[in-house]
Amino acid sequence: MDQPDPPRCAALVPAAGRGERLGPGAPKALREIGGEPILLHAVRGLLASGRVDLVVVAAPPSAEGLAEVARILVGLESVVIVPGGASRQQSVALALAAVPADGESDESESVGYDVILVHDAARALTPPETIASVVDAVRSGLPAVVPVLPVADTIKSVALRPDGVDTVGQTVDRSSLRAVQTPQGFRREVLVRAHAAAGHDATDDAGLVESLGEPVGMIPGHVEAFKVTTPFDLVLAEAVLAGRQRHGDSMNATANVTAHVTPTLPLIGIGVDVHKFATEQDLELEPRPLRLAGLDWPGQGGLLGHSDADVVAHAACNALFSAAGLGDLGSNFGVDQPEWKGAPGSVLLAEAARRVRAAGFVIGNVSVQVIGVRPKLGPRRAEAEAVLAEAVGAPVRLSAATTDGLGFTGRAEGLTGIATALIFNASDGA
Repeated sequence: MDQPDPPRCAALVPAAGRGERLGPGAPKALREIGGEPILLHAVRGLLASGRVDLVVVAAPPSAEGLAEVARILVGLESVVIVPGGASRQQSVALALAAVPADGESDESESVGYDVILVHDAARALTPPETIASVVDAVRSGLPAVVPVLPVADTIKSVALRPDGVDTVGQTVDRSSLRAVQTPQGFRREVLVRAHAAAGHDATDDAGLVESLGEPVGMIPGHVEAFKVTTPFDLVLAEAVLAGRQRHGDSMNATANVTAHVTPTLPLIGIGVDVHKFATEQDLELEPRPLRLAGLDWPGQGGLLGHSDADVVAHAACNALFSAAGLGDLGSNFGVDQPEWKGAPGSVLLAEAARRVRAAGFVIGNVSVQVIGVRPKLGPRRAEAEAVLAEAVGAPVRLSAATTDGLGFTGRAEGLTGIATALIFNASDGA
């Protein structure tokens, strides 16, 4: 028996805002990164996901704005442009009204779109794989889904004083906090009800759905799905885009980035790093959260070291330096260099990769195995690999093993990281 076609998906892109924090100039969605408008990158990403059947863009409502958006998106199929509203919520509602419902004619066929995405044009570099995951989660039965990332920074509430000097109210437990990205995905009828019931302008459609009492699911987001809001974000977006183009993949900087490398003589490096866990006495003297594989692990005591003691990132650094003949972690970031004290492992890894490339090498890939009994790496492996690959600028693969209770790792006294790195001489044709 033939399987029924999956519910069709339409993506709404509110792009009528000015984006004042980005500074004077064109509306934010019409600014350029990599020589092309932010809006064009966002729409291409949606279509490249393989899940989106229709994109509706809510453009600046002026004649000039509509004409400019039409010019930018010319040649793209399955894209409709409508005038946006005075607020984001109004723009989303106008775009939603333009999506054909069941029984309505869309050119020659009667179609309906049961899955709706709402995507910020400013999150222009969201990987297509993340977009596809949101659609798949809604198709699996969830009424609403948002992509999220763990909060990395320490969060503090603000205590307002009568003299106008703000002070810290309290430190917020970030283990239960997540930063929300887009696209947000919805069953159509749920989003329609949410907008109909909205009594205020909202900047987050999932928040409207929450007000209905409907559950909102969460899936892993992606570090490259950041929002271009400030001039610094523009610089960061340019760097990410340049990295993608440099590796021959315009949509995903962390996948297949070595497809263009065909040198004849690879160089292999091996790196090892070991750190012990802080004891209760250590933690009383200095709170030290666990950082491993470029991620924070809330609620777990950390490892002791000059920097953040991330054995995964440190082993990867050692492997890269070994392959390139550039010494080791100690000679590059030793205790005699105070500027690296407390540095995140991902920062050290990015700097190690930069030094290897500056020495005339191309990085092929890095593989790291963690030996220890905690934390459980499996549930966050993909997230960690993405963060590490972003730092290296090449694929990073991560695995874990225990020692059946043997040795200091088996007794949960510390962790070991063992890494291999594959690099090539750039002069060999990389």
